[in-house]
Amino acid sequence: MPQLMEHTGLTIKELNSRLGIPGRAQVLADDAGLPEVRVTAPLCDGEMHLHGAQVTSWKPADAEEAIFLSRQARWEEGKAIRGGIPICFPWFRAKADDSHAPAHGVVRTKIWTLDSIEQNGNGVTISMSTQSDPDTQRWWPADFRLLYRVTFGSELKLELTVTNTGVKPFRFEEALHTYYKVGDVRKVRVRGLDGVTYLDNTDSNKKKKQNGDVVISSPTDNAYMNTQNPLQLIDPVLNRTVQVTKQNSDSTVIWNPWAEGARALSDLGDDEWQDMVCVEGGNILENAVELAPSADHGITVTMTVAPLTSAA
Repeated sequence: MPQLMEHTGLTIKELNSRLGIPGRAQVLADDAGLPEVRVTAPLCDGEMHLHGAQVTSWKPADAEEAIFLSRQARWEEGKAIRGGIPICFPWFRAKADDSHAPAHGVVRTKIWTLDSIEQNGNGVTISMSTQSDPDTQRWWPADFRLLYRVTFGSELKLELTVTNTGVKPFRFEEALHTYYKVGDVRKVRVRGLDGVTYLDNTDSNKKKKQNGDVVISSPTDNAYMNTQNPLQLIDPVLNRTVQVTKQNSDSTVIWNPWAEGARALSDLGDDEWQDMVCVEGGNILENAVELAPSADHGITVTMTVAPLTSAA
């Protein structure tokens, strides 16, 4: 029997009939039987799931895949997908006042609503939304709505808008937790954070100052504060640079679990830490956002891929 989406009452086939764009974007079933949008545009291929509104692939034309997805990722409703671009909201990492609350908030395992799929020049823009409900309010009482627009093209553009739909202000953290595919994490460099103060979560959140490019040589979980700098992920093995720009984001997080951390994660292969690094735009800790009733807050992260130049 075709699976019905609870929020629309439509089957995946009906969603595709209503919203799909022939030759550009199809709504199909993912490995959990939930809807995903598969993009096959002239400038890129890509995938985005209603499960967490999570992007799991962006492959620009004539280039290798840019987004890392674990071969051991779980495809199960209510479970996080390891890799891709999870959305962290309204807290990052563990909830400060409740160790039993889900890590990284209440929306990354939620089934979102697919609002629209639009052709955007030679690219495709997918819009998904979600809002507070009894399940989210079990962990966080605020009333909210999230709108997420992702444009797949020669660049990948992520736009997340938070609206306070309640009568009280609330404070929240957010992050677009991007896992980048790399040739060898030990050889990549992240440029653009020289001189920026960060909190080292592998060293009791001690405050430190970045000196030069970020090089990954051990377990890394750094939260760079009060920075909107553009970044370059320089990858000599894949011979490319990923340029990352962001707006309304004052925090950047860089994470890699290293060998021991990977072994502790059942949904990450023991050797896969070598193939990924997270470079995340967001607003966390002291950069958390205070939002008044009826107000909106938007964050944008954009990435492009270019061949590595000798100057890098």
